[in-house]
Amino acid sequence: MSFKQVITAYELLDSARIDGWAVAGLLKEAGLEDVEVKRITGPKGSTDFIKVRIPGSNGKMGGGEAPTLGIIGRLGGIGARPERIGFVSDGDGALAAVATALKLGAMQKNGDTLTGDVIIATHICPQAPTRPHDPVPFMDSPVDIAEMNRNEVDPAMDAILSVDTTKGNRVINHRGFAISPTVKEGYILRISEDLLDLMQIVTGKLPVVFPLTTQDITPYGNGLYHLNSILQPCVATAVPVVGVAITAEVPVPGCATGATHLVDIEAVVRFCIEVAKAFGQGKCHFYDEEEFERLKALYGAMNHLQTLGKEQ
Repeated sequence: MSFKQVITAYELLDSARIDGWAVAGLLKEAGLEDVEVKRITGPKGSTDFIKVRIPGSNGKMGGGEAPTLGIIGRLGGIGARPERIGFVSDGDGALAAVATALKLGAMQKNGDTLTGDVIIATHICPQAPTRPHDPVPFMDSPVDIAEMNRNEVDPAMDAILSVDTTKGNRVINHRGFAISPTVKEGYILRISEDLLDLMQIVTGKLPVVFPLTTQDITPYGNGLYHLNSILQPCVATAVPVVGVAITAEVPVPGCATGATHLVDIEAVVRFCIEVAKAFGQGKCHFYDEEEFERLKALYGAMNHLQTLGKEQ
């Protein structure tokens, strides 16, 4: 269980004064030494990007060969102050990422080191703007998506779980979390059976998969509708990306307060850790490599969908 870490992270993040260095201090207290904080200022304010690297027993950081899992807590901001007081629904991605790092730190202290390295990245912004979106308002961010990807998508990641609140829609009618099909280089691939197995083990229920459209895996800024930013890391990397959506049965605004369900966050943390265990051991595959090569041989590259495109 990781309730202790989820509650600890929530109590820290639910503050108008929180910043990346305070989060880094908590992570270092948990025994995580490789923590990086960078403040980036954009046209709508500033945010603190935080990245923690957790070495595995056979990870590449130590000269090993085990693959590295990336976990990105994707969001606009953890607060919409002064418009809204308190921790907003959109902050759940950052909460899950910080709690996952804390739990991995506790596991290492107790002698349970994962096989592969894990890199966790997110950003901390308690005063983010909001913006209109249908059917409910979204949280905005002080910096654009390209800046987020530059600071959160790490070249050392061999696969990515992108964790994001995904409640502002009418197409996911499930309270808890759901995963996406695997996205790689412009292709929406079949759902990973390994991830489905781990999800149903963690939740004790049938796995839930949320729908993706081609628009959702293209970059923000092209004028197209996007479910939200959960799959935006896929435009900045060639490695497979899977969205882990924190969901609700009804549309909930990203800027809503009082909408965070710690039980759901805890399940997401356990899922991310189980994926990290299996991925580092080579027992969890995000996609079928042979089938992907066959797809490209038959239909060509689709990585133009990772760009803003051009008028035909």
